[in-house]
Amino acid sequence: MDIKDKITIVTGGASGIGEGICRRFAEEGALAVVVVDNDEEGAKRVADDIGGVAMYADVSNEDDIINVVQRTEEQFGHIDLIFSNAGIGLGDPDGPASASNEGWQKIWEVNLMAHVYAARAVLPGMLARGEGYIASTASAAGLLSQIGSAPYSVTKAGAVAFAESLAIAHGDDGIKVSVLCPQAVRSGMTGDSDGGVAGRDGMLEPSDVAQTVMDCLAEERFLILPHPEVDTYMKRKASDYDRWLKGMRRFRQSFIR
Repeated sequence: MDIKDKITIVTGGASGIGEGICRRFAEEGALAVVVVDNDEEGAKRVADDIGGVAMYADVSNEDDIINVVQRTEEQFGHIDLIFSNAGIGLGDPDGPASASNEGWQKIWEVNLMAHVYAARAVLPGMLARGEGYIASTASAAGLLSQIGSAPYSVTKAGAVAFAESLAIAHGDDGIKVSVLCPQAVRSGMTGDSDGGVAGRDGMLEPSDVAQTVMDCLAEERFLILPHPEVDTYMKRKASDYDRWLKGMRRFRQSFIR
């Protein structure tokens, strides 16, 4: 897809990866960039900077997503691309089963169900037009697991699986699908850290990720990997799962000592 003259929505657009994508879409000549976030001031700041439109949404609330889609369609007529990017983290320092039910429910709603809500809201219009693009942000954790956060790994794996389902079901209907799976990226989630476990291959800036996103959207590539090492790790995992698990256990030990 060529972003020029396209109508786009980006959730989690007030900071981090989402902000980087919003700014790049504007630079590439998008006709509209709808900056969506629960940080209303942040969304307005980004929208004002790029000539976009700011909208509030709690992505874990389906009604909020529906409202954003309806308002965008009313203002611009249709939606060419939605980038469901918003996400949160949740650690489990006492082991994979230690996070609270409340924590699991919240991260499930934001990291997985928000993508379902976004697709459910835009698909009728896109299918009627016979074209559209649904992109989402998951994580390398969704492909390779995340030491120290089972909730994050599980929900991001679910996000990848949901994107796969969309691509399989609607790829012949004119609907393009991509899923972004980075390792560590400079954002509010990583703060001033080196990225910890996810930072083993370096910390990227949001602008770096946005460049990879643009390259992959142009090629309509399903899997967007800003850290190319992830492709190698995936192949190792697939070729010998047991060996990969042993290696991950060794890797985990190096971080908990």
